[in-house]
Amino acid sequence: MAFWTDTPTADPKRDFRFRVRIGAIDNGFIWYAKTASKPEISISEADHKYLNHSFYWPARTEWNEVEIAFVDPVQPDLAGRMAESLRTAGYDIPVNSTAGSQNWGSMSKLGAMNALGQVTIAQINEDGEWIEKWTLHHPWIKKVTFGKLDYGSDNLTEMTMTFRYDWAEFENNLAMQDHHVWMGPGGGP
Repeated sequence: MAFWTDTPTADPKRDFRFRVRIGAIDNGFIWYAKTASKPEISISEADHKYLNHSFYWPARTEWNEVEIAFVDPVQPDLAGRMAESLRTAGYDIPVNSTAGSQNWGSMSKLGAMNALGQVTIAQINEDGEWIEKWTLHHPWIKKVTFGKLDYGSDNLTEMTMTFRYDWAEFENNLAMQDHHVWMGPGGGP
């Protein structure tokens, strides 16, 4: 039977019940996250043509970017923390143009990962306990949008971040199923 016709034992998963954790920001838990996309997988295809037929096989797997939108609070200052994370990752604004004083370093994946820390998106139940958790492995910030200002709007200022990562790990915490699925390089259930 469907969940809407049986006596309910638990609510279905709801879009508004989620938590975002970014290890290097505010001890991890981000109370000002507004929206978060879950990880997404694309599988390319390889084809073989034989006479007037085409045959297809699954080919490379690619994890697509995750986008998270945040309200930019005054305290903590998310915009300032993101600018600092970019500096920690190795990006320096070229403020001094004299040849001897220029910082010739650049961003690295390790620096970008360390500046960010671990990123998780957890869907929670009506009691606030996580029931589904996605952990992004080797994440780094690909894009930061610091918001849009508008004299005609009363909206809260938002920031959007796009995260690139190598793979994601999925965990399910439904006690009655005791189920853990690992998705990643060479992984499977």
